[in-house]
Amino acid sequence: MAINEAALNALLGKMVTELGAAYVGSSVILGDQLGLYKTLAADGPSTSAQLAERTGTSERYVREWLSAQAASGYIEYDAAAGAFHLTPEQAMVFANPDSPVNLTGGFYTLQSIYNDVPRVADAFRTGKGMGWGDHCTCMFCGIAKFFGPGYRANLVTGWLPHLEGVVPKLQAGGKVADVGCGHGISTVTMAKAFPNSQFFGFDYHPASIEQARALAKEEGIANVTFEVALAKEYPGANYDLVTTFDCLHDMGDPVGASAHIRKTLNANGAWMLVEPMAQDDLSGNLNPVGRIYYAASTMICLPTSLSQEVGLGLGAQAGEKRLREVVTQGGFGHFRRATETPFNLILEARP
Repeated sequence: MAINEAALNALLGKMVTELGAAYVGSSVILGDQLGLYKTLAADGPSTSAQLAERTGTSERYVREWLSAQAASGYIEYDAAAGAFHLTPEQAMVFANPDSPVNLTGGFYTLQSIYNDVPRVADAFRTGKGMGWGDHCTCMFCGIAKFFGPGYRANLVTGWLPHLEGVVPKLQAGGKVADVGCGHGISTVTMAKAFPNSQFFGFDYHPASIEQARALAKEEGIANVTFEVALAKEYPGANYDLVTTFDCLHDMGDPVGASAHIRKTLNANGAWMLVEPMAQDDLSGNLNPVGRIYYAASTMICLPTSLSQEVGLGLGAQAGEKRLREVVTQGGFGHFRRATETPFNLILEARP
């Protein structure tokens, strides 16, 4: 078969870019952990010596790090001044932990993903799964860092207002279950915004619940309680609102979870599902966002689901149509798309 040289060169060029991104990911973690991005953003144009002095790090390492960041387009380099700086846009992505577009958390999960290759390879051969708690700890902190900024920026002001009548209930004093709460960022964010309501966070991963309790204590939030519980067994009833953030597709039995959520809601209650943005067909998901989610699903979401009972294996790109089927099979009569972002579907289900 004849080789198309132009196509080959285009592919090689793409792969050089891909390898560069994969290599530089570790240095993004270093820049975040060592405060290099934050300091550079705060202090303005700096030489490697200046940045090293301000961060208490070695100049020779910092010089190499700055060079890699500049070559990646993550920071800017002024050759005449021999100094580096962050643009306002770069600072939003790398230096500001409260920015809704801070993406450093995604790089932390890469540590776990690459570490888990042998175990996932075995899962490919056996068809079995890999439990959420079996990942190394950088997975859990990475997920919290990756999703947290978006929750803080959008949840209270952008998503909840799109649910019918929910915000007034929470303002007056409602009862909320946040199922699959992880480190509790979503739960604490809502509890801070609605002090008259009571919030209950549930997750089946004990270490995550410990982190959630620590976050609530750190924030001084008294109207929230965290417990270890399965999605289809968590305690309580008569909830005004149940939320699930980027986790239904990870569950082994999402239909069973849906049925339990239906059972624990009151007659006028609502379930808000936040799930990855996806179209209902593969072709519609062959884009940069779909690429990230399919790759993450291969290494994280699908193995997690297949490690549990039933093991339905929805995958991160299940799409609204498939999610509707799961939710209605659980006993819900009403299902709609409340709103969306480039990364998320925000769905509302009611009895």
